[in-house]
Amino acid sequence: MKVVIIDYGAGNIKSVQFAFKRIGLDAVLSKDSETIQQADKVVFPGVGEANSAMKKLKESQLDLIIPKLKQPVLGICLGMQLMCNETEEGNTKGLGIFDVSVKKFSNQFKVPQMGWNTIYNMKTNLFHNIKNQEYMYLVHSYYAPKSEMTIATTNYGFEYATALQKDNFYGVQFHPEKSSHAGEQILKNFLDL
Repeated sequence: MKVVIIDYGAGNIKSVQFAFKRIGLDAVLSKDSETIQQADKVVFPGVGEANSAMKKLKESQLDLIIPKLKQPVLGICLGMQLMCNETEEGNTKGLGIFDVSVKKFSNQFKVPQMGWNTIYNMKTNLFHNIKNQEYMYLVHSYYAPKSEMTIATTNYGFEYATALQKDNFYGVQFHPEKSSHAGEQILKNFLDL
């Protein structure tokens, strides 16, 4: 199986690549559109600021490629947020895959939300063998509100979508590559989709 991690200069791609290695798979790092389109599975990671990340996607024209992918795609953290219509971070227009607008946590919360938090109300096989209220590692200042595309929820003073799905596109706000055995199980589940 060929798994490609999109390498567009805004990701914690090495830790994602190492996480796949731990479960016995050599994932390829690439920003080449042909390589990405020919993959069996695509991972779209992201760390950092939305506006500059989106500029990097546009520079390599990956903003045109990603929404047209037909194989399973997993967006992680900022990757998931960039798959939405837009984000309040830098008033950035996203890829429009998920019909959701990403919001900033209000000042009444400690921002960023950083550390372990539980996920629940899980749907789809992405969460096969993941127990309800499982802990995942999160670090983010922006969130996706709950919608009909929500496939897992987290509570941080209020409930928000910690995972989204539409057709072959999946997004998780948490970092499976930093979430111990449960995170590895989610990566295995993604390979089985």
